[in-house]
Amino acid sequence: MKLRSQLLGALGLLALLSASANAQVLTFEGLGNVEAVANFYNGGTGGNGSGPGPNFGITFGASALALIDSDVPGGSGNFANEPSASTILFFNSGTGAIMNVPAGFTTGFSFFYTSISNVGIVEVFDGLNGTGNLLATVNLPFVPSSGQGDPTGQFDTWTPVGVNFAGTALSVNFGGTANQIGFDNITLGSSTPGGANAAPEPTALALLGLGVLGFTVARRRK
Repeated sequence: MKLRSQLLGALGLLALLSASANAQVLTFEGLGNVEAVANFYNGGTGGNGSGPGPNFGITFGASALALIDSDVPGGSGNFANEPSASTILFFNSGTGAIMNVPAGFTTGFSFFYTSISNVGIVEVFDGLNGTGNLLATVNLPFVPSSGQGDPTGQFDTWTPVGVNFAGTALSVNFGGTANQIGFDNITLGSSTPGGANAAPEPTALALLGLGVLGFTVARRRK
């Protein structure tokens, strides 16, 4: 099964506490389906011209794409229960999606992810484009589908993760298997992901120390 179908499917809702008021939360809302995130969070536009988005001084590499829940008109994401409806981050080629923050960040970093059959990894670097010293590595185990879409979507379980590290980070690689892992509510400035629809108690994976969907073009399988 893949995270993105011809009209893709689902992710789940699993949140921590609300993030700090000063945290920058990237929910990917406002971007189009399978649109490159590009300069959307740098006060610019996505790859197809959506935006301009918030000027957070954050850019994404070419493989980083937005994906909209297939239960929403125009969406093709095979996910459900996403922390903030109805758009997430994924990559459909390569081994990851790069986020660059040229001004750097140090306070905290967190996100939600969904991956129902493949492991993932998030790496934090002190150089741009995944270069320089590796400040943190977070291994992400897969969490099987709960079978509870909204109403559809196989990628329906979202896990919150918080990262702490020493130094100043300039880039993050969101890695895993292409079209098999998704991310949402990426939060800079807090170890608790913000902007979620609900805030249950932290899970065992919620706060990890030093150290993040199958979305291919194929019809959804029942």
